[in-house]
Amino acid sequence: MTALLNIRDLKIRFAAAEAVRGISLQLEEGEVLGLVGESGSGKSVTALAILGLLGSAAQVSGQILWQCADLLTMPEDALRRLRGHEIAMIFQELMTALNPVMRIGQQVAEGARAHFPSWTGRDAKRRAIAALESVAIPDAARRYNDYPHQFSGGQRQRILIAMALINRPRLLIADEPTTALDVTVQAQVLELLKDLQRQYGLAMLFISHDLAVVGQVASRMAVMRRGEIVETGSATRLLTAPEHPYTKSLLAAVPTLRTDRSQPLAKVG
Repeated sequence: MTALLNIRDLKIRFAAAEAVRGISLQLEEGEVLGLVGESGSGKSVTALAILGLLGSAAQVSGQILWQCADLLTMPEDALRRLRGHEIAMIFQELMTALNPVMRIGQQVAEGARAHFPSWTGRDAKRRAIAALESVAIPDAARRYNDYPHQFSGGQRQRILIAMALINRPRLLIADEPTTALDVTVQAQVLELLKDLQRQYGLAMLFISHDLAVVGQVASRMAVMRRGEIVETGSATRLLTAPEHPYTKSLLAAVPTLRTDRSQPLAKVG
């Protein structure tokens, strides 16, 4: 069976700095793959390369195959039709991803109108309200005209998820979607993502520095270090019996109730 997304020998360079060093990944239809690693390991750059959002400063080589079509050689018009429609992304900058002077309903509806220009404003609004309701924004129809500052951090994250899912994409890239949230809200957002993934049959690339968080949503993980994939496997195996020293150090760096607080946490590197 052909993978939905197949990354082959992807290399990304910015001038003299090599950010990604020949990684290969596959993602099947409906699968949740966790991409894990510390900050600067190349996770977000990889995600942006999939959508063609790195800009002219990046030198990108290899292949990113979307159902056999190479996204790296795809014309910009064709790639634009895919973004937000078949492949969508939740960006990690929660506090800055929403336009502060634009009503949230208009921001959610914008994605639908971009891909379905024949829709009326009423059609787009109806779809946006349904998307907000699907992520459990209370009284979504009434709050359609509210501004971002009128929502909590957790609600703003839900709005970003609604924006990504309004066109029912086949692949959702979630880049650190819970980093800026407290533990309770983080758990709620993770549960929401799991429910939506099952409901819509989404494939998901879930990016995080936290193995425990990824383990709650992903069936398979890839561990990234300094632009390379150092270990892949089922989420259960990587969390319970990691093989690579770097994966072990990531796990050891996370405090638990059994951690000896008199000793420093393990260094990652």
